[in-house]
Amino acid sequence: MDLKKYIRSIPDYPKKGILFRDITTLIKDPDAFNSTIEKIKEIAQKVEFDKISAIESRGFIFASAVSYLSKKPLVLLRKKNKLPAERHSVDFTLEYGEATIEVHKDSISKNEKILIVDDLIATGGTADAAAKLVEMSGGKVAGFIFVINLFDLDGEKTLRDKGYFVESIMKFPGH
Repeated sequence: MDLKKYIRSIPDYPKKGILFRDITTLIKDPDAFNSTIEKIKEIAQKVEFDKISAIESRGFIFASAVSYLSKKPLVLLRKKNKLPAERHSVDFTLEYGEATIEVHKDSISKNEKILIVDDLIATGGTADAAAKLVEMSGGKVAGFIFVINLFDLDGEKTLRDKGYFVESIMKFPGH
């Protein structure tokens, strides 16, 4: 199945100069969504991990399904002030702004291997912040799986240069 045809491209969103890759057209098609989850699960089988971590918000869609199929716990990495208990926080820069993500301090135990799943990698700022949260919590990053890699924005290269396992299902230019 050619999953690329299920991704809608929206120019100048959320701001001028950004070509937004929209996954809502993929997840509304049951066959395309199922195929995507199966591909993530296949990639995940290459990695030894204890828990799956999802980056808010679209990462939740994919990681929760893979967590269910893998019978592994799901750790949520949320936007600032969305988690009620004690948490670690990391500020980072996005392609189009600044943000903070957080994780509950009790979500990850020392030396647990965490597989991080998200819908898309662009410059790698969000993914790098996610890795920092895992490591602040005492865990180890088992790797990253993305549905989409915006290959010309070098996020995947940034993560690989740091020694992380990184795979994606499909690649698009970011501009």
